[in-house]
Amino acid sequence: MIMRLLSRLGLGGKSKPTVVPAARFGVSNEGVSGGAMQVIERLQGKGYVAFIVGGAVRDLLLGFKPKDFDIATNATPEQIKPLFRRAFIIGRRFRLVHVLAGAETIEVSTFRAAQDSNDSHADEHGRILSDNVFGSQGDDAARRDFTVNALYYDPVAEEIWDYLGSLKDIKARQLRLIGDPETRYREDPVRMLRAVRLSSKLGLAISTKSRTPIKRLAPLLSNVPPSRLFDEMLKLLLSGHAVATLSTLRREGLHHGLLPLLDMILEQPQGQKFIELALADTDERVREGKPVSPSFLFATLLWHDVNQAWEAGKKAGERPIPALHAAMDAVLERQAEQLSIPKRFVGVMKEIWTLQPRFEQRSGQRPFRLLETERFRAAYDFLALRSRSGETPLELAQWWLAFQNAEGDMRTDLLRQDEHVPDATKRRRRPRKRRTGEQAGAPAPESAGPAPE
Repeated sequence: MIMRLLSRLGLGGKSKPTVVPAARFGVSNEGVSGGAMQVIERLQGKGYVAFIVGGAVRDLLLGFKPKDFDIATNATPEQIKPLFRRAFIIGRRFRLVHVLAGAETIEVSTFRAAQDSNDSHADEHGRILSDNVFGSQGDDAARRDFTVNALYYDPVAEEIWDYLGSLKDIKARQLRLIGDPETRYREDPVRMLRAVRLSSKLGLAISTKSRTPIKRLAPLLSNVPPSRLFDEMLKLLLSGHAVATLSTLRREGLHHGLLPLLDMILEQPQGQKFIELALADTDERVREGKPVSPSFLFATLLWHDVNQAWEAGKKAGERPIPALHAAMDAVLERQAEQLSIPKRFVGVMKEIWTLQPRFEQRSGQRPFRLLETERFRAAYDFLALRSRSGETPLELAQWWLAFQNAEGDMRTDLLRQDEHVPDATKRRRRPRKRRTGEQAGAPAPESAGPAPE
């Protein structure tokens, strides 16, 4: 029955794998984490079959350092959990086990079989809603997404098992979807995004057959839960190859709805430069192993929309700060319909945006108060990015860089210099109408602005 189902879905692979020595492809256990080895040895020691599978094997073959190690076995979750002191069964769509091995979390899954997209566990578009069918190792290989992710490495025997000609695709540097592409994309539309991400990250060419249906099926992404789209988009942007990936997304027609008005942003020189600078900086930090803030990244991607709405509000007569808040809320509300950005990120994004007008205030105690805010550094980096793209004067970012690095009297001198140097970013304060009975010479209040955090 299983083989008939695989055949109907176009997933029928070889029932017997090609088994080759790992050393032939330059793979050794030096690249395998201690936690993964511990879990494999424990499972095999109890009589189960267990392999490192998926992206870790692919990366070892391509010469990359795996970020994490997933393990596939013929043991069920209920059989796996008692073997380890710290292990937890998780998941609804498919139940698997997280094993805590020291500082590592090793994901252990049971071999799965393909599930018919025509059954009651799929929606009207063919998207699989439940995926809890156990199967053989061959079934498990055939139901994976791309051939390069369907390889199995046994670090005890130091052998690689290949059911689908995956090693040939690795050698040809080709990304090939397993089975009929249209059926597989309908089962899970996120596979289209994953194809673009892996192609850009790994330097693999998407095969013609796998690439052809993407533009036509791109609207299926609207059926994917926004939270899942966000997770995949975050992986895409933090892959270290965001610039190349974004270019491929646009070429394949997959960007619509993920980030509103992205086409318009990239078609305008200033917006395009701002986005490209942000993504290039992110790629550099990822490749250098430095931390990256998703909040900062999404703040840059949506800033063009926020800034346009803000300027429109001010032209319509709204006060600057209320206009900025209204613009932020409108853009984020529209964004949430397609890509659900978690609240913990949205809060930081709003703080970064809200602090931007305060950089124009360079007199009195306001610069000192701005320095003390929790998000000053992120907000300053955002200002520097705006300056590099030509949106704000470079002098403004340079002044704030000097001010934050100065000490004591040097900061006071910078404030004094600023009082005598004409600056296009300064706003003339309108004279306040004196109230009846107000004493002449009473100091005017500071202009309205975001309250210090």
